[in-house]
Amino acid sequence: MSEGKTITQSMAAPDIAVLTFDTPGKGANVLSQPVLQELAAHLDELEKRDDIAGLIIRSGKPGAFIAGADIREFAAARDITKEQIIEMCAGGRKLFMRLAQMPFVTVAAIDGTCLGGGAELALWCDRRVVTRDRKTQIGFPEVKIGIYPAWGGTVRTPRIAGLANAVELISSGEPADVDKAYKMGLVDDIVAGDRLQEAAVNMVRAEQKTGDYQRDRQRWSGPLSLDDTELNFLAATASAYIQQQTKGQYPAPIAALNVMVGAARLDAEAAGDLESKGMADLFGTPVNRALINVFFLTDHNKKDRGVDDPNVKPREVKSVGVFGAGIMGSGIAAAAVRRGLPVTITDAMPEALQRGVRTILEEVSYDKTKRGPDPKKALDRAPLINATHADAEYADCDLVIEAVVENPEVKTELYRRVEPLLSDEAILASNTSTIPIARLAEGLKRPERFCGIHFFNPVRRMPLVEVIRGPKTSDETVATAVAYAKAIGKSPIVVNDGPGFLVNRLLLPYMNEALELLLDGASIEEVDKAAKKFGMPMGPITLYDVVGMDTALYAGRVMRDAFPDRCVESPLLPAMVEAGRLGQKSGVGFFNYKGGKRGKGVPDPTVQEIIKPLVRQQKEFSTEEIQNRLFLPMVLEATRILEEKIVRDPRDVDLGLIFGTGFPPFKGGLLFWADQLGAAKIIELLKPLESLGPRAKPTPMLLEMAKQGRPFYDHP
Repeated sequence: MSEGKTITQSMAAPDIAVLTFDTPGKGANVLSQPVLQELAAHLDELEKRDDIAGLIIRSGKPGAFIAGADIREFAAARDITKEQIIEMCAGGRKLFMRLAQMPFVTVAAIDGTCLGGGAELALWCDRRVVTRDRKTQIGFPEVKIGIYPAWGGTVRTPRIAGLANAVELISSGEPADVDKAYKMGLVDDIVAGDRLQEAAVNMVRAEQKTGDYQRDRQRWSGPLSLDDTELNFLAATASAYIQQQTKGQYPAPIAALNVMVGAARLDAEAAGDLESKGMADLFGTPVNRALINVFFLTDHNKKDRGVDDPNVKPREVKSVGVFGAGIMGSGIAAAAVRRGLPVTITDAMPEALQRGVRTILEEVSYDKTKRGPDPKKALDRAPLINATHADAEYADCDLVIEAVVENPEVKTELYRRVEPLLSDEAILASNTSTIPIARLAEGLKRPERFCGIHFFNPVRRMPLVEVIRGPKTSDETVATAVAYAKAIGKSPIVVNDGPGFLVNRLLLPYMNEALELLLDGASIEEVDKAAKKFGMPMGPITLYDVVGMDTALYAGRVMRDAFPDRCVESPLLPAMVEAGRLGQKSGVGFFNYKGGKRGKGVPDPTVQEIIKPLVRQQKEFSTEEIQNRLFLPMVLEATRILEEKIVRDPRDVDLGLIFGTGFPPFKGGLLFWADQLGAAKIIELLKPLESLGPRAKPTPMLLEMAKQGRPFYDHP
């Protein structure tokens, strides 16, 4: 093999060729244009031979078949014409289609992830053999970057697995494990990893004898066998479901459905042409560009070690201690137990500890297929949980995370007790969401081993973790905290110490303006509707009810003390607390939760008795005006965060808000969205908000960006 080549050719038997994908120096195989050219050359050579009975395609990387196309090439091609998009799609499809036309059997031998273009390549083969491994899965994640599989994925999948299965796989973007793929008909055999090539060879021999692959080639090249009633029913129900899930903000899933339904009556060749034309309406659109940006944000985060010094190595965390067994503490403990780490946990209240242990076991034993706890999983994980009331049992923990009440005195008293018990290498961390790390570290003997590790609620669902560096926190501590967060499946970003850290500091201007809008005459419904139309998962008024009015009041005061010039102390929040309307926790807040379905609030006219006396004016707002009030102050706060170097990279702002608050991915992130507007446009949009004072005044950084025509960061 010449240097830099990805595909090697060998023989599994005198008449069975093997093409092995193994991209040099990479952890995964991707289908870049040079790799596709390599594949074409190999197929050209094999097609001319008359001594080949079968071809096996496999990967040389254990646990990874082919991850898909090269997203960087997609990003570089985002400005090509529609005609070029159609040509690009048709080229890939016609190359893969050759696998279903070769004068011999083609078998994909799949071990590990088989996604996107890799799944399309596998499906164009006559047969697929997979390993029984948790890493092995087949899927089409393309909708997550605003497109759909267009190298024949929408053509081949319905014809092999059925239209309903194809719609589920392609429109959701979620992969199927081996059992589900086998049930769908995407997979022909499941074997142990060490038998993969042997099974692929056996499959070639079996197909030589039966000739079934030839009949399937004929069948899969034609239209689908569905009558009009079936087709129309599936189209209507799937469309309604997709619209409900995407709220019309992600066009790719519905476009994929329309292409597959529209091609159901066509042969594979014509269906492929329709697929390519449909892709031309998605590729390079604002949503596609934004979602590609999110892909690169995530990719950057996966590679970020949290420190810039390459010589700093993280310490291994083999055991974890958690103080506090409430909602956050039990969630933090469950995240560790789920990954097989032993956890020591305690709580000042014995009943809270018992309840916390039950919560941990229920969470780590949850089985999706059973939609409930699996007793066997619970028994397997139970020995990893050490529920105790003895501080001494934390002595051997490599990492101890405090998740007690948000009170600095309570926290520092706990540290005074616990720090002397820990080894010199152990890390002590706080899950605080508001209290400066510098303040909490004041009495510690080893402040260099102390940091913030701030999880978000609910821990099981929220991927973000803020690793907060105090003024004396060492690089090794930061690197260890980052590595630990990644080891338990989270996406950590490193944040320098400061009020509100990153996410809460950016969220509070948004929340603050929501209350101010109510006092300026906007209705609860108008404010929440405008935010949801922008793409937020819930409106800010609803978010107040979720967070709790008392918690929001405390956090707001922390921010007001830190930034009195731009943090308004709304009279509405203390009035709600005084009235006992704390939100979901009390059953009433801005909405009423008593008797509602699954905690869903309903409008409550009685809340107007509190709001009405505090309203300053009765002004009418357009949706755009409300959105500008909510989101532009966040952009201004982000510029201050960047000027203060709270984060090491502007991309951390975008990832933090997407993963920590649900900021809409189809906007690409707060700063990506701001860059699409441009600094000059933002300054123009801020002019009508001058009466709001410093919180709506363009910052020096924004003014300089407008002057230079500079974005927040370079986008892919």
